[in-house]
Amino acid sequence: MAQGDTGNFVPIQRIITRRQVNAPTGTGCQCRCPPIFPIVMHETVIPFPSTHPNEPQSVWFRYVFSTDHKVIAKQYLITGIVWSIIGVALSVMFRLQLGFPGMKLNFLRPVLGTWITESGKIDPDFYLALVTMHGTIMVFFVLTAGLSGTFSNFLIPLQIGARDMASGFLNMLSYWFFFVSSVIMFSSLFIQTGPAAGGWVVYPPLSALPQAHKGSELGMTLWLISMALFIVSQLLGGINYITTVINLRTRGMSFSKLPLTIWGFLLTAVLGLISFPVLFAAVLLLIFDRSFGTSFYLSEIYIKGEALPNVGGSPILFQHLFWFLGHPEVYIVILPAFGIISEVMSTNARKPIFGYRAMIASLMGIAFLSFVVWAHHMFVSGMNPFLGSVFMFLTLIIAVPSAVKSFNYITTLWRGNLHFTPAMLFAIGFVSVFISGGLTGIIMGSSALDIQLHDTYFIVAHFHLVMGAASAFGLLAGIYHWFPKMFGRMMNERLGYIHFWLTFIGVYLIFFPMHYLGIAGFPRRYYSFTSYDFMKSTFVDMNSFITIAAVVTFTAQWIFVWNFFYSMVKGRKATQNPWRSTTLEWTAPIHPGHGNWPGEIPAVYRWSYDYSKPGAREDFIPQNVPYSQTPESNLPHENEQIAFEKEINAQNLNDPFKQPT
Repeated sequence: MAQGDTGNFVPIQRIITRRQVNAPTGTGCQCRCPPIFPIVMHETVIPFPSTHPNEPQSVWFRYVFSTDHKVIAKQYLITGIVWSIIGVALSVMFRLQLGFPGMKLNFLRPVLGTWITESGKIDPDFYLALVTMHGTIMVFFVLTAGLSGTFSNFLIPLQIGARDMASGFLNMLSYWFFFVSSVIMFSSLFIQTGPAAGGWVVYPPLSALPQAHKGSELGMTLWLISMALFIVSQLLGGINYITTVINLRTRGMSFSKLPLTIWGFLLTAVLGLISFPVLFAAVLLLIFDRSFGTSFYLSEIYIKGEALPNVGGSPILFQHLFWFLGHPEVYIVILPAFGIISEVMSTNARKPIFGYRAMIASLMGIAFLSFVVWAHHMFVSGMNPFLGSVFMFLTLIIAVPSAVKSFNYITTLWRGNLHFTPAMLFAIGFVSVFISGGLTGIIMGSSALDIQLHDTYFIVAHFHLVMGAASAFGLLAGIYHWFPKMFGRMMNERLGYIHFWLTFIGVYLIFFPMHYLGIAGFPRRYYSFTSYDFMKSTFVDMNSFITIAAVVTFTAQWIFVWNFFYSMVKGRKATQNPWRSTTLEWTAPIHPGHGNWPGEIPAVYRWSYDYSKPGAREDFIPQNVPYSQTPESNLPHENEQIAFEKEINAQNLNDPFKQPT
């Protein structure tokens, strides 16, 4: 690397020469074939100078079309924040309709235009569109792309000791497919017939027939095109993540030394790679039904007394295809959060994570079981009761690895030297909402109970706690924890505390009462529940309370938005390792260039969680510190690892700056 370089990746040239030495007598043959023994290989590493050593790289290729994984991660993050504001704002709009059915919403007319009726109410057709777009945006664009896209991109190379992703070009392409998908989805909010309005599950035949509903016209077409591009983005990203973790780990970084964050990201990518193509197939078949006259999902449909020509299809087929992605999708958004929480909690408890191998096994168990439980979403579809009992059994089994994780998190906190940073508070909040939301999942795993509770607000409460709030808490914990590494500055802790408590209390005030609403029979997706006397007299006050809590919680998120963008520019400058953490990303410079480490990539000698080790000089030992340098704290089996240090040092895996030994 050029002298004075602060971390910008410089291409290198490798010159390999072969030098024949005189072979021992009797080893050569009498023919003129090239000698095969012995050959000595000499490798010379010659750094190329930068193309423009004194000129900064073009802004377009540094910040827009960058192949640097850290820049792409920030692109995902900021796009996800924008989408989260839009998605939550849409939910506040339809919550106002539910909470205050008699309220005049004319103040929303500058935003919604003609979708506010002359009577000052949200148009019923647009209400369904609001529900659909809220679900789509939050599940896919925020919790999938915003969470996994951000932290998988940012942390995988830094924590495994790689210069970048396996393919920087494909990585860039994955973001821009996501961005184009976002633009198409966003544009559907402004068309005359309105965005898609078939629910985020877009069940046919409503979604398959353009004439069925306003939201089934152009808005649904744009939704399908957007989702197809989104799936391509996720597949490109997933291939990159898996390839990088398997092939580009630094010297000594075995799978048993990987941080749990990397395990979470790796298994998430595997889930996406297997399940997203199935959703792509479902979307493609739906496009064919809508545009090319096929009948994959349509059969014996009558509109205005006239029979359509479509025969032979089944909407149940779409449900199977959708939920084969839909349930792994729950874990596609929660597994990265598991990994993030593990890292944040261990660091701030100043303790090794409890049950490292059990945590990995539970992640694998959850990942496997997520593929064999999808039909519990379809208990009311008329499936065979025996088949329902099979899926019920498998659904209840998945509670075991989830309970293992919850137990290990609580045990990690037990008797720890807890540092209540904003990231730590969100990590603890994650465990709380995951447990409370997961307990209701056991209830709904029973087919007999689920049939009664299906399509009520009990379902809404469950998945918003265990999937929505828990994943969002994981995302926020990750932002607060790795913000110094992303931007070289610290976020304001006091604003972080205020943001946490308002969000934590607000989430419970919103979703806990919904359990009662669901048990009492309050149905979801109803525009005007006051049309029914039993609902009018019973649920108005509670819906009003939930709406007020939602508005306050949404307002609290602007504290985070201000803290994020202000701290990015004006925040207190960060130190090299502000959290005194053990993982490799904190060994890189405060502002790492494209290539992450100037010079040689550090080798790894120990696991990721050496905190508060008896006898150690400090309460943390980074992964790149050899056992030979810490004899005072080594355990007997760790002293045995000293013999392998020379072997680790001699490796030259994926590090062009490692000099041959």
